[in-house]
Amino acid sequence: MIQALADGWNLDVEGLDYIAEGFGSYHWLALDESGGRHFVTVDDLDQKGWLGIRRPTAFSGLRCAFDTAAVLRVQGHLDFVVAPVPSEDGDTVVRLGPHHTVAVFPYLDGQPARFGQGLESDERAEAVHMLVELHQATPTVRALASDHHVELSARRDLDGALGQLETEWKGGPFSEPARALLGAHRDAVIGLLAAFDRLATEVATRSGDSVITHGEPHSGNVIRVGEKLFLVDWDTVALAPPERDLCMVASETGDELALYFDLTGRAVDKAAMSLYCARWPLDDIALFVKMFRSTHATTDDTELAWLALTRHLGDVDG
Repeated sequence: MIQALADGWNLDVEGLDYIAEGFGSYHWLALDESGGRHFVTVDDLDQKGWLGIRRPTAFSGLRCAFDTAAVLRVQGHLDFVVAPVPSEDGDTVVRLGPHHTVAVFPYLDGQPARFGQGLESDERAEAVHMLVELHQATPTVRALASDHHVELSARRDLDGALGQLETEWKGGPFSEPARALLGAHRDAVIGLLAAFDRLATEVATRSGDSVITHGEPHSGNVIRVGEKLFLVDWDTVALAPPERDLCMVASETGDELALYFDLTGRAVDKAAMSLYCARWPLDDIALFVKMFRSTHATTDDTELAWLALTRHLGDVDG
């Protein structure tokens, strides 16, 4: 990877420190000879199902997403967008062999929030203001950005797993525990899938314009530097209803949705909110079930996936 950073970004890297964050991606802090710091991300193309099942398609989707983020920051003047640093050839992401990619980002010396921790009320309001700016920047990237499709990226795998709960799963150490866990929540998952399908059909009939959305503006993708919040992880950016983003920042009181309406004049679609709130856990469940039915070992990623699958399935019945 050091050679890839030298060839692609002309970085003379003196040291790499691994940062154990994220899922399906690997991160390092790279120190160059001048003392500069860079956040380096290596993505696993086999873990980017929402961008494409095949590696070439996933790479094209990742490049489109990162290009979109770069345009939002430079041409859209959205300084909270933590976009990739272009390579010497102007590329936002570079292949690192057939399986992986590498991208370089500015290193933010700030305070990241933890996924699942949630934002404070003032931070949620600040996040809404960021989303308003982002959504209003849609004309800048409409011709470039991809459209978000609401389907679950591993739906076929989840449907197949639900139909094979009486057959042993042999992919690895989490296969049989995952089969037992999914079996215990089978009826709830099937009910949630049916509700998701109904909502997707209903929302598809809406005539509202799509906006450029981050896709996952939850607390784990927010970093505070001084008095300002920044949004990271732009591999999910796409054109979609604004509710795709709003469902991640709205609290039970609904104050954030009222604020969004006050700032934009656009009423929030309750069915779309329900749809995207349902999609998030279902997509994770489908991806983790696919992982555990496939060949795998006990790693940091599979242990994290197991904890997330357990939490999601518990919430489905809750």
